Amino acid sequence: MGSTSAENRDAQGVGRRDLIKRSAALGLVTVPTMSFLAACASGGGDDSSGGDADKGTASKTNPFGAKKGSKLDVVVFKGGYGDDYAKAWEASFKKSNGITSTHTGTQEITGKLQPRFNAGNPPDIVDDSGAQQIKIDVLYKNGQLLDLAAVLDAPSVDDPSKKVRDTLIAGTLDPGVQEGKVVALNYIYTVWGLWYSGKLFKEKGWTAPKTWDDFLAVCQQAKKAGIGGLAHQGKYPYYINVAIMDLIAKKGGIDAVKAIDNLDSKAFVGSDAAQAGVEAIYEVVEKGLLMSGTNGLTHIESQTRWNQYQAAFITCGSWLENEQLKQTPADFEMTFLPMPLLDGSKMPFEAIRAGSGEPFIIPAKAGNLPGAKEFMRRMLSKEWSTSFAKEANSLTILKDGVDASVKLRPGTQSTVEASKAAGDNTFRYLYPDWYSEMDTSIQNASNELMAKRIQPKEWLKRCQAAVDKQAKDPASKKNRHE
Repeated sequence: MGSTSAENRDAQGVGRRDLIKRSAALGLVTVPTMSFLAACASGGGDDSSGGDADKGTASKTNPFGAKKGSKLDVVVFKGGYGDDYAKAWEASFKKSNGITSTHTGTQEITGKLQPRFNAGNPPDIVDDSGAQQIKIDVLYKNGQLLDLAAVLDAPSVDDPSKKVRDTLIAGTLDPGVQEGKVVALNYIYTVWGLWYSGKLFKEKGWTAPKTWDDFLAVCQQAKKAGIGGLAHQGKYPYYINVAIMDLIAKKGGIDAVKAIDNLDSKAFVGSDAAQAGVEAIYEVVEKGLLMSGTNGLTHIESQTRWNQYQAAFITCGSWLENEQLKQTPADFEMTFLPMPLLDGSKMPFEAIRAGSGEPFIIPAKAGNLPGAKEFMRRMLSKEWSTSFAKEANSLTILKDGVDASVKLRPGTQSTVEASKAAGDNTFRYLYPDWYSEMDTSIQNASNELMAKRIQPKEWLKRCQAAVDKQAKDPASKKNRHE
């Protein structure tokens, strides 16, 4: 899941960067079992399906026998993260292993790759992402994906005494699981919350708020200064749901999250946390604390106005900095902020929503399987993780994956600090991944709320109706957030 650019969005405006929809949580928390994954008669793949013609001599530093002088066919989704990071990886791979790469950066993943998969001539490694992603479950059911267990059980590049899987943030592998097998590596670590300009706050003498009352106070001060308090990407109500759903989670704790995911009859109507969360956001609307015009703007339009100091806060995920590089003033000091707390919240201020995304796959019939597996192993090294952070301004699923000596951009650095402060206090919602129709209904209700066409009571009613409708689907009983 890479870019949030307009061409990467579906009808609801939720891009493939929407890691909530496309992945399970990031995992500094315990994650549920993958029992919700649909059973299928066949799937996965093994090394015998692909090519071992390029197999060299295995060693401790080259566990798969990646052959010097062989070639690797790499295809990368060229979205908000660009593809310079992959080019840097490929240059490093050539230097360390003597393996050259054929590089393709594209947004047309299905168009370019489906014929190759059909012909049994897929690339060696693919960043299978974007609006034209080939669905992971479809590839798996067709037996076209390699089980990545060998890569994950291989020795870590940085510490050979550890397996690769033991160097990753807990839970980050789960989005790529099909029938108990990891067949896709969701590589990027994302957090969601509020963002502000450090420069603006210093100039105005504002303090980053930890409580909702303090948040409203800053918004009021911003209004007096002639700027908006809160901006959101109005045409895509997914973004304001970052705030609403985070407030519900932090107010009610993990039980409030599970109630929604598990389609509880009181997930919204009858939930004190849900009522408090939506009423808090509606207070921002009622008091005129939104940035002017934000309800009618796209994500880029709203984010750019925020970059122009037209609002104090904006809701977004941690891809924001990279997406707004060209629009962000050099001295802006982009800074991440966990959602401030409502009174009586069960989670601490430091708690954040987090998730892993951007699935990398190795096709079962890849021509250079040893090279592909070694390439992926090196993706999970500190060197390559740091390289990604520098090139794409985002974090990876590798624990402490950025070299301390590297100077990150302000926004990325602030997410590093927020993640460390959160520790195990992270959470996630599963319903967007499980129930897209229900998610769309909740987004539509939020769109009406922000436009003042409905009030919180009606929002709760509509959201509960979406839950109740989903609960009637027998297939829903297969899913459970434990």
